[in-house]
Amino acid sequence: MKTCRELIRNCSLLAIIFSISLIPAGCNKQGASQKNDVAYVTNGIASFWVIAEKGAEQAGEDLGVNVEVRMPPQGVTDQKRMVQELLAQGIDGIAISPIDPANQNDLLKEIADNSILITQDSDAPDSPRECYIGMDNYEAGRMCGELVKEALPEGGEIMLFVGRLGQANARLRRQGVIDEVMDRSNDNTRYDEPGKVIKNEKYTILDTRTDDFDFPQGKANAQDAIAKYPNLKCMVGLFAYNPPLCLEAVRDAGKLDEIKIVSFDEEAASLQGIIDGTVVGTVVQNPYQYGYESVRVLNALANGDKSVIPENKIIHIPARKITKENVKEFWDELKKLTGDTEQAAASETKTGKTELPSGNESDSPDKPKVSKSNE
Repeated sequence: MKTCRELIRNCSLLAIIFSISLIPAGCNKQGASQKNDVAYVTNGIASFWVIAEKGAEQAGEDLGVNVEVRMPPQGVTDQKRMVQELLAQGIDGIAISPIDPANQNDLLKEIADNSILITQDSDAPDSPRECYIGMDNYEAGRMCGELVKEALPEGGEIMLFVGRLGQANARLRRQGVIDEVMDRSNDNTRYDEPGKVIKNEKYTILDTRTDDFDFPQGKANAQDAIAKYPNLKCMVGLFAYNPPLCLEAVRDAGKLDEIKIVSFDEEAASLQGIIDGTVVGTVVQNPYQYGYESVRVLNALANGDKSVIPENKIIHIPARKITKENVKEFWDELKKLTGDTEQAAASETKTGKTELPSGNESDSPDKPKVSKSNE
């Protein structure tokens, strides 16, 4: 009789253990009140991403999420390696800015198959991503083109500078500038091949120079353009670090009164240039919000809440034009969000030099930047 009771008890225990083993891992995590683990993967190392990192970390703190930020220094290969490391760790979700979405379909599918995939900053609409968080890069490019026309009301020769054109955001941004300056209709599917001169009655866009996030090369590109085109009137930097490099090259050449600088993003040197009158204006995104929203959305999705995804699967964070009229208010707001980091960077720009990455691991374009928060 006792043996029979023990057998029944043991069978019941085995049934309970088996039932528990069938509970999904996500439920185990929630049931045990464990934090979700999410990652924010950038397309390179730049001050823009430092601001986004602050937003991601703040969301992690506010929502009780473990956040890992990865910044690949050497393009697609590093980005793929970082993503696969995160997947091997069992990450719950990844917010990525794809470097070359047309050729990263397999990687993006791998994320979606093994975790939660959202894109931010630069989209991959043909991927199985849950949503895109960011601005309309074509419209932002047109806003930048408006600044160019304000800088050169009589027209002139223009040169564009950007990190790389494989990214959707860079391509759309560049095309928006071109279409606005050329007074064309809105068409975000249009694409002018780099290397061809584009002109109308007033403006001539000479070329688009890329540097692949190599900051010294970015400055060399600006210097070469100044030397090659004596009638150059405007330089447009489409990634955060491009305008300060252009500004330094123009200053070194003694042409601050001859060549106008039009900027993108909220690099401290660009904002200081607007205050000083050496930069016409800049079109800013909201990288802090990119970081914050990415973590918020990934956390909700990891908890099974799909209500955070709009019907069109795009969480739009609009761009803004910053000029002399509103730069101080904007910069004060930015400093409140990011702390003393940007303020220190601003004081460095008063020397007239753009601080290029040194051997510091967090800044060097040759070394990956990895940070974890709220663990």
